[in-house]
Amino acid sequence: MDNLFNIDWQSIWQPGSSVLEMVIRGTVTYWAIFVLLRFFRRGAGQLGVSDVLLIILIGDAAQNAMAGEYKSITEGIVLIGTLVFWDYTIDWLGYRSVWFNKFTQASPTPLILNGTLLKDNLKKELITVDDLLSILREQGVDDFRRVRSCHLEGSGNISVVQETEFRIPQRGAKSGNQDG
Repeated sequence: MDNLFNIDWQSIWQPGSSVLEMVIRGTVTYWAIFVLLRFFRRGAGQLGVSDVLLIILIGDAAQNAMAGEYKSITEGIVLIGTLVFWDYTIDWLGYRSVWFNKFTQASPTPLILNGTLLKDNLKKELITVDDLLSILREQGVDDFRRVRSCHLEGSGNISVVQETEFRIPQRGAKSGNQDG
C-alpha cells in the first residue's frame, strides 16, 4: 500500500539525457518530417482517415528518434516545446520572408479554368474527377462548366470562383436603383 503514495520526485523532473541533445533530436526530426510532408504529401482540403492514420504513425515512429526513451516530464516538455517552437518559427518566417514562404507553402494548382477541367493537374495532385465534382457540390456548384477558376491551395483547401450572371456596371452607367 505504501508504493501507491511513494513518488520519486527526482526521476519525474530530472532529465535522463542532455536537454541540448533533445532539442537537436527534436529539431532534426521535425524538419525531416516537415520536408517529407511538404514535398510528398498534400491533401485535398480535408483530412481523410488515411491522413490521420499517417500523422499518428509518424508521431509514433518519430518518438524514439526525437527523444530516445525519455522518462521524465521535463524531457517531454522540452521536446514538445522544441516542436511548437519550430512550428511557430516556420509560420513567423513565412510571414516575414517571401522566399521562405515560397519554400514552406505550396503554390496554388489550378484544377478548373474557365469551365475546363485541367486533367493533367488533377492527375498530378491525385484528385479524381469524381472527387473534385463532390467538392464542388459541397460548395454549391452543380456544373463545373460554370466555374471561372478552381484551385488546390497550398493549405490543401480547394477554392472555387464561379462565373456570375451579374456584371459590375461601368462607371457612369445608370443603375436600376433610383433614390429620387
